[in-house]
Formats: sequence, C-alpha cells, structure tokens
Amino acid sequence: MYGFIVNKVSGNGRGMKIWRQIEKSLQEKNVSYCVRFTQKSKQATSFVYELMKEEKAAVIVAVGGDGTIQEVVNGLVGTKTPLGIIPAGSGNDFSRGLGIPKKLDQALERILQGKPKLIDIGYANSTYFCTVVGVGFDGEVAQTTNASIFKKLFNMIRMGHLSYLVSAINVFIHYKPRDISLKIDKKLYKIPKVWLIAVANLPFYGGGIIICPKAESNDGLLDICIVQGMSKWEFVRTFPLVLKGNHVSSPNIKMIKGKEIEIYASSPLLVHGDGEIIGQTPTKIRIEPRSLYVI
Repeated sequence: MYGFIVNKVSGNGRGMKIWRQIEKSLQEKNVSYCVRFTQKSKQATSFVYELMKEEKAAVIVAVGGDGTIQEVVNGLVGTKTPLGIIPAGSGNDFSRGLGIPKKLDQALERILQGKPKLIDIGYANSTYFCTVVGVGFDGEVAQTTNASIFKKLFNMIRMGHLSYLVSAINVFIHYKPRDISLKIDKKLYKIPKVWLIAVANLPFYGGGIIICPKAESNDGLLDICIVQGMSKWEFVRTFPLVLKGNHVSSPNIKMIKGKEIEIYASSPLLVHGDGEIIGQTPTKIRIEPRSLYVI
C-alpha cells in the first residue's frame, strides 16, 4: 500500500493537477494506494502517523514542495518506512539534491520500482530539516518570500526560483550585518558583521541556488557557509556567484563542516529550515546520520 500526502495548493495549484495525473497512472497500473490532502500547517506530519497505523502504508509519498516534504519527514525520521517524492512546489530543492526526476512519470516510476536508501537529516529548533537552515539575511528573505504576492505570480509561469531573488533584493535594502558567536563541534568562533549563515545537508536552496556545493546527505556532516565582513557593494558583486556555487573562493566567505552547530547573535536573527521560519537565534543545529529512508 502506497500512502500519498498531497498539498493541493503547492506550486500555485500544481499539486492537485499533478495528483490527478498520478491517480490515473496508479489506477492504470493497478497499484494499491490511499491519499490524504493537507488543509493546514503541520497536518502532513499527523497524516504520516495515520497512514502508517490505520492504512498500513508501506511507503509514504509527498506530493508538494519543500515545506510539505519537511512536514512529512518530521513524521518519518527514525522509522523504517521510506519516503517517496513527487516534486510539485516552487523550489523543489530536496528532490533536486537527491536527483529525483522532474518529469512526473519518471518520478512515479522511481517510487514504484526503486530501492530505499538511508540518508542524513538535520535537526534545528525541535524540527527536522532536509536541505538548509538559514540564519540572518536568509531568514528574512524566507519570511519575505512566503508572505509575498509575487511568489504566486512566479509559480504561475513556472519560475518560482525568482521569488527568492526578488525577496533578496527587498531585504538587502534595509539589512544590517550582525556580530555572531558560532560554535562548531565545541570550537568557538567570534565573527563580526555576518550577513548570513547557511547550514546545509544538501547543496541547494531558494529554488536551485547552490549555497554549499559540496554538501552531501550521506556523509554524516553538515556544510556551513558563513558570509561576513562584506560591504553592500561587495555583497551585490558576490551574490550572482552563488547561483552556480562559484562564491566559495571569496575571502569573505568561510566554508566549514561539522556535526553540531550553535549560533548566537548580538540581537535575535530569524531562522528558516527548508524555506519555512522555524524560530530565531540562539539556535542549535545537528546532523542525524542515516535517519531517513528515501526511494
């Protein structure tokens, strides 16, 4: 039995359109399935327990974007039930990082025929995250993106990744770097004028931006990108390099790996996980090695 959790409004309504195609394929293939449709925040997590306990689902499939997948993952971590993914969001960074096909028929075939593998998952502020936790500038960009009207407009034309770029420009105008204390595996760093800290389990966020090019979900480590000590002009010049992961050679960008990270700021900074606001600093982040089965 395959249990599907569908966010009908993900990708500006693409979730429901995609589900109709999936359901038709499942019926044609005589695949046993059940489905739940999310209507509010965090509901996907409770659906995971429901599908496993009441429906005896052997695989849980998320049909939605990174936010929906994060909720499903929070119900699956530590179980032996594997996660399947049908990308239907605006960013789809988790599926991009795992090499899941964009084409619907190929993604479904992978779920029906593929073999589960164990991957690492991150944990921050009592929440599991799949791709990246962002602090500071990133947190404000995530909040602005989620509250914006233009996110829906870009989704309509299949260019959801531009939402992040537009939000970044809006936040950039007023943002001021902060002094932070960063502890990585018990080693303390005092870093002035920090623009952002990104802690990554996979390379991508913001709809394909390669923030930590060497991040892997099976190495038991988190990759940390620290952007600090830049003027606004230097930040503007460096930002386009992030789109292709060419920013790592900048003298104002540090790349570090670690298992446990603590972040403290001179004043509270927003924290996002997979594009969803999950709190503010101080925050503690850690890797949970080999804790999620994914098909």
